Amino acid sequence: MKGCTQGSPEASSGAKCCCKNPEPRTLNPEPPVFTGLVELKAAVVEIRDEPPGKRLRIAAPAIAAEVALGDSICVSGCCLTVVRFDGGVLEFEAGPETLARTSLGKLQAGSFVNLERSLRLSDRLGGHLVTGHVDCTGTLLERRDLGQSTDSPWSEMWFGFPKQYAGHLVEKGSITVSGVSLTVVAAAAERFSVQLIPHTLAVTTLGDLKTGDVVNLETDLLAKYVERQLGLRS
Repeated sequence: MKGCTQGSPEASSGAKCCCKNPEPRTLNPEPPVFTGLVELKAAVVEIRDEPPGKRLRIAAPAIAAEVALGDSICVSGCCLTVVRFDGGVLEFEAGPETLARTSLGKLQAGSFVNLERSLRLSDRLGGHLVTGHVDCTGTLLERRDLGQSTDSPWSEMWFGFPKQYAGHLVEKGSITVSGVSLTVVAAAAERFSVQLIPHTLAVTTLGDLKTGDVVNLETDLLAKYVERQLGLRS
């Protein structure tokens, strides 16, 4: 099924849209926000070159029936817009800036991503406020699996990140790692640690991480506002 593009002749003529749920859901905040609670670990079906960017096709049958054209979805920490959907496959366009500054540029067919639909005003805020605007990428420096069980271990992970964002991280504060809301265990000038429960490792891409892998990082939104206000006062 081919979706009608906003602003297309079909849309402007008043013809009935062939997309499922053509009208956007109501009671969604604008701009969209997320919680960092991943809904689905999804497989990338295809990555198609569309210069200067790329089109990402992601299999998401578990949520596709409730997705409308133009919806915002957090894809491994990046807020992207649904531009088309066909059955259970969602399609997104990623520009050169997004591809260069996030881990999405490293995706291949067969890769997995974390998906979360945008928050509705009636939803509970189970994680923390996430915008889907990636601040920087980080690198997994160390992973240590914990506990006696080899089937469902906990993991402690240390990530390296640019020093300029150190002021946004604090012990027991929040950090978004590839779209997942996590609590900072320890914070240093250029590295921080988190501890992941077996459930998070099983249902998100974080369980697949190996030393050297790149992740998308979004620091706490409130910390950014505080830093901004302090900077203006000085």
